[in-house]
Amino acid sequence: MWRNCRRRAYCLYRRLYGAESSFTGRQKIYCSLQAACVTVFLGLFFYRDLRAVLLMIPAGAYYLGMQEEKKGSEKRGRLRNEFKDAILSVAANLRAGYAVENAFRECLQEMKLLHGEGSLIYQEFYKVVQGLANQIGIEALMEQFAGGSKLEEIQEFADVFAIAKRSGGNLTEIIDETAMVISEKIEVEKEIQVLLSAKRLEQNIMSIIPFAIICYVGITSGGYFDTLYTTSAGRLVMTVCLAVYITAYILGRKITDIQI
Repeated sequence: MWRNCRRRAYCLYRRLYGAESSFTGRQKIYCSLQAACVTVFLGLFFYRDLRAVLLMIPAGAYYLGMQEEKKGSEKRGRLRNEFKDAILSVAANLRAGYAVENAFRECLQEMKLLHGEGSLIYQEFYKVVQGLANQIGIEALMEQFAGGSKLEEIQEFADVFAIAKRSGGNLTEIIDETAMVISEKIEVEKEIQVLLSAKRLEQNIMSIIPFAIICYVGITSGGYFDTLYTTSAGRLVMTVCLAVYITAYILGRKITDIQI
């Protein structure tokens, strides 16, 4: 059992702080401090005991994983938007008479002007261009790009691109259709986010209200909740309340997290 717990902890550490983490250096520190504050707050709020903070470590780890997932989703969203611009640029270069490899090289310079050298798409296309310089096939490079992006649209594009490249298909038409599909998906996602924004705000408010009420009563009526923290039955009640709150919070996030 202890070995299994250590393995899970190591996997979580690799996910949050490893090379594939969505966090930057500052974000790792900031989110780690946030998770520590959540851990301490839950331990003191529900039990008023520093020893209980150790029991809240899984909750802090879940919060940290939730933030990492959020950053990863934002990163993939930026890459999807930038990829749409990139493949439209490649299509325009193909229409201008460039060969496929040269179309990607020219696209790299356009992405530098459009999104900057620090953008995700520039970094990915830079790897593609460097691979072309090392005589690696464009199909293999696009497959590597798609695998690292973890985006369904890019993976599907890479598969169709490889088939069309080998069979002599109309690459310009394929790229245009891919860009249109991505654009439609982005618009649908924006509409969904607008519709859900009010519900997410309501969820955040409802998540804070229980703590606000208890803090208010505790301040205005000193000793009112002492029984919950000094007796076994009271600690059991607080444990049940904690479990119900965490379950409701997780369910609320899943309900408002719609992916297409």
